Amino acid sequence: MSLKYAVIGTGAIGGYYGGKLARAGKDVHFLFHSDYEYVKRHGLKIDSVNGDFSLSSVNAYNNTIDMPKCDIVLVCLKSTNNHLLKDLLAPVLHKETLVILIQNGLGLEEDLQKDLPRLYIAGGLAFICSNKVGEGHIAHLDYGKLNIGSYSCSDPVLIDTVVTDFQQAGIEAKNVDLKEARWMKLVWNIPYNGMTVVLNTTTDKLMNNPDTQGLLYEMMLEVIRAANSTGLRHDIDESYADEMIEMTKAMTPYSPSMKLDFDSLRPLEIEYIYSRPVEVAKRSGFEMARVSMLEKQLKFIESNYK
Repeated sequence: MSLKYAVIGTGAIGGYYGGKLARAGKDVHFLFHSDYEYVKRHGLKIDSVNGDFSLSSVNAYNNTIDMPKCDIVLVCLKSTNNHLLKDLLAPVLHKETLVILIQNGLGLEEDLQKDLPRLYIAGGLAFICSNKVGEGHIAHLDYGKLNIGSYSCSDPVLIDTVVTDFQQAGIEAKNVDLKEARWMKLVWNIPYNGMTVVLNTTTDKLMNNPDTQGLLYEMMLEVIRAANSTGLRHDIDESYADEMIEMTKAMTPYSPSMKLDFDSLRPLEIEYIYSRPVEVAKRSGFEMARVSMLEKQLKFIESNYK
């Protein structure tokens, strides 16, 4: 089966994953915003720890109305822009299109399904250090794994086909249980995104200080216990927090996406990464005290943007 892909949001994530698919010969169509004219003239450049590459010719668009209908839509926008999705998606959908939300947080698929009840939806979890460093220019610093799980996909074979396409493009990818995978990603995202903003620092500096490393670990355990309170198919073992600590120690010094948004005074992804998990855990009888405190600190910081 040969699939046609659309990438909605060609930034650090969409540019890398979509670029890898296009380089492997897959039919990929990219939505750009400010980079559109530049990419039409110069193409897309990816500097990667796994080997730099460029795409001199890109199927680039500055609106979805001009894009073809696609089999798979990779949504790589920040979740703060999800209110735009209903209108953005409509032109690229056919009856069997699968939309994969490669975004951080909890409740993303549920909210999109309310807006588009008949839409087939999956979630994507990107374990990657990647930044946009210029027009049509992505820097891939570390990692790159992509997990995909069904939310309302009617065809189980389809996700396996997408996973195979990513694997053929050189991406470590697999089909996973979505609920468990979203919580597991939050074990890293919740402490590191928020604390790099609140303390105005980077991951390596947090890890090099025993006090902040200890706080990160305690917060990870809180996220794991919250996740397990919600009734996952398989509980997340608390040793996963140790794995995340060791992984981050070995990671290239990094500013997570929320820290980059903070540096640029852009809206922070508080709703899906913090507020929604706190709310879901509370419904299960678990209070995420540390995470709730971090959520409130982030809201205060965002409210004081000048």
